[in-house]
Amino acid sequence: MTLFKLSLKELQDLFTRGEVTALEIARAFLLRMSQVEFKVKAFITQTDRETLLAQAEAIDKDLASWRKTMPFMAMPLAIKDNICTDGVRTTCGSVMLEHFAPPYDSTVIATLRTHRYLLLGKTNLDEFAMGSSTEHSAFGPTRNPWNLKCIPGGSSGGSAAAVAADECVAALGSDTGGSIRQPAACCGVVGLKPTYGRVSRYGLVAFASSLDQIGPITKTVQDSAILLNALAGPDPLDSTSADQPVPDFTKAVKKKDVKKLKLGVPKEYFTEGLDSEVEQAVRSAIDEFKNLGGEVREVSLPSTEWAIATYYVIATAEASSNLARYDGVKYGFRSKEKQNLLEMYQRTRAEGFGSEVKRRIMLGTYVLSAGYYDAYYGKAQAVRTLIRREFESVFQDVDLLVTPTMPTPAFHLGEKLQDPLQMYLSDIYTISASLAGIPAISLPCGYSQLGLPIGLQIMGRPFEEDKVLRAASAYEQATDWRKKRPVIR
Repeated sequence: MTLFKLSLKELQDLFTRGEVTALEIARAFLLRMSQVEFKVKAFITQTDRETLLAQAEAIDKDLASWRKTMPFMAMPLAIKDNICTDGVRTTCGSVMLEHFAPPYDSTVIATLRTHRYLLLGKTNLDEFAMGSSTEHSAFGPTRNPWNLKCIPGGSSGGSAAAVAADECVAALGSDTGGSIRQPAACCGVVGLKPTYGRVSRYGLVAFASSLDQIGPITKTVQDSAILLNALAGPDPLDSTSADQPVPDFTKAVKKKDVKKLKLGVPKEYFTEGLDSEVEQAVRSAIDEFKNLGGEVREVSLPSTEWAIATYYVIATAEASSNLARYDGVKYGFRSKEKQNLLEMYQRTRAEGFGSEVKRRIMLGTYVLSAGYYDAYYGKAQAVRTLIRREFESVFQDVDLLVTPTMPTPAFHLGEKLQDPLQMYLSDIYTISASLAGIPAISLPCGYSQLGLPIGLQIMGRPFEEDKVLRAASAYEQATDWRKKRPVIR
């Protein structure tokens, strides 16, 4: 049995039944990482082999006298490197935090630690989660397991690539404008962005605080439901976490149809710029939903065309504010070339940040500056409200929305690095859900002629992840896309 090929649920069941030990699991994934990581480059930091094996041995020793397991005990997970892990460096893919080891765990990590999970390492990302290709990392790009010449998506590209390459059984990412869903689509795995506030953001290094959300990247929809069960819920350490009841999401994925569910197809998501192979795959998926008993109808979200501009005003404004703390004084990188305090600030930020982060800081500072605040930031917030209200209106008539995740399959490394606008357009279908704060999932719905995955996005009402997961699981079970795995050459 090849343990690293199993889903989270399959591996959990084997371990719970005592058919496999924590040590065997740890060794299997360490072996897999040694085989492919030098090609994929999904990790920035890998847990030391002896440390991981010692943790696994301790779990097995404890279970020898106490046979009670917890849902994530001995499960080998990868964590995006902008989620704080006590004593394990958290770099955000930046020179600025290259040597920073947080003195505390984020809430999601604290939860997983109580389950005694196995941390395989911290995954690569676009610097401070600002990017759509995982090329904007101070530690080099991650490569797509389906084609090593292609991007894995971003900014959670390392997490998605690690899952697709079987280097971990599941991973955590963060999604600000599509950073879980877009790489999941590129890598042929499942990526779930929960409702804003469903999962605690405490310990997530901030990019845009009104948009950031932690979520799972997994091999199956069922695995996403399992992880969300553990992560969801209010947190006194996060004032933006919502005090909402948390259902058992795994019950939703047991239904194998979408009967009585109304699915909307926004016409604005099927316009110029959508790759023909992507459109064909998504429309075939929509037909499958009809076969599964769903009622499908066309709907309209007319403000979709303003989503990119709105997002890149709001997100960069918040980034400008959040990244002001990196000044070389309190923690992180400090330039050695300095003469006075002001020069130390200037050189530290010039040397510590990469080009994409600098671009966004400058744009955000500009839209917040005197004389431009109302014209740009204020107007963007008004359009954001309009986008959210349009979703609310549409959700009065339908339960879910079905769209492409990306306008194209994964593109080649370096293809769009010199054209930021084209890079930003990669997120055109994911940004609206982030602005509205609603849950959305991406899962495979086909492959291009070149063998690259195509992603299907399903969006739902706030805090109705159960319906999103139900529809995604029904489609997943009715098709064979999930069974296809990359061959890493």
